[in-house]
Order: sequence, then C-alpha cells, then structure tokens
Amino acid sequence: MPDESNESIDPIDRLLAERSCERLTIDFVHRLDLGDPGSVAELFTDDGVWEWPHAQRRVAGREALRRYFGSRPSDRLSRRLMTNILVSVTTPTTATATSYLTTYRVDGFVDGMVPPQLPTNVGHYEDSFRKVDGIWLLATRTTHLAFGADTRRLPPPSGS
Repeated sequence: MPDESNESIDPIDRLLAERSCERLTIDFVHRLDLGDPGSVAELFTDDGVWEWPHAQRRVAGREALRRYFGSRPSDRLSRRLMTNILVSVTTPTTATATSYLTTYRVDGFVDGMVPPQLPTNVGHYEDSFRKVDGIWLLATRTTHLAFGADTRRLPPPSGS
C-alpha cells in the first residue's frame, strides 16, 4: 500500500533531501579520516545515537558523540570507502538510508606510505535522518559488520 505522505513530497524536495542525506553519509567518513573526528557530532541531532550492536556500544547525545569520536588515537591512519548509498525519504522531515562501508586502518602510524592492508571492517550503516530547522542531520547510525578483522585469521581458500 503506497504511503500517502511519501507520495505528496515534491520531487525536487525529495531530490534535495536525498542529496543532503548522501552528503551527510560522506561527510561523516571524511571528518573521521581527514578532518577533526570530534566534529562528527555536529552531523547528528542533539539527541542523536550511534550504535554498534556487535561490539555492544551505544553513544547517545551530541556531547557524548563529540567525546567518543574525539578520543580517536592521534596516530591512527584510516580511510573509509562508502558505496551503495540508498536514501529513502519517508516524510518531508525524515529519511532512512543504507550504505556499505569498507575501512582500512593502521594504528601507530608515524609517516610515509603503509604496505597494502586487508580491510579492517566491511559492513553497512543503517541510518535515520531528521530535518531540524531546515537542516538534515543524522538521528541514528547503526553499524553492522559482515566481515571484520577476524577474517585475517581465516585459512586461505583451498583450490577446487
């Protein structure tokens, strides 16, 4: 059954909302990898939540998010790849998204190039967004890892 509130959204407003949410998804990883990690909190609503069920982590509220992401080790080098970002605008002020993530990370980085590494994490984010005072923000972000660091310990595949 079609959602009448969803169908009543102007196509241009829908497009702008989708693009704003996509931009938030990408800005999140840019701030972690290339900017000030604590500033990630600015992308969340005041009551925003970041969850990682596998690790049993939950951080709620903008100030707690700022402390959490700001505590990232200064010698950590990371690069995250975001793909398959699919945003669904549910109302004029709410949206959801799923996006795939791949993280490469080295702790203890000093300088120079790093030898090729396997990804540290491979999974997806499930996000909800809320438009507050005309600005789209993350309301919740849940991290789901399909493959993680433990994959490095798997034996090599046997030839068939």
